[in-house]
Amino acid sequence: MNRKERLAARKDGNLDTTGFLRVADKFIDLANRENQKIEATQLHMVFLYASTRYSAYVGNAVMKVENHEEYVETMTGHFKEMLRQHLADESLSEPSKK
Repeated sequence: MNRKERLAARKDGNLDTTGFLRVADKFIDLANRENQKIEATQLHMVFLYASTRYSAYVGNAVMKVENHEEYVETMTGHFKEMLRQHLADESLSEPSKK
């Protein structure tokens, strides 16, 4: 996919890998700014709460999921896999420098 096609896809609300990571980076940047005032052990629970709340909204209002338990299993599966990948990332082993 060339740059023009990626931009057109983004206008339609679709993200390629680069766009996906850029949006994720915005949340990480917000977390890093908030971490200057709030302990990381509390902040990560705030983000988890926000993520689950938004995921519930998408499941109910956007996707109209009928089987909530199946949706919960799918979402927790995604979470577990992403968490495992990031835990294995050695660049995340040390606290970031402020």
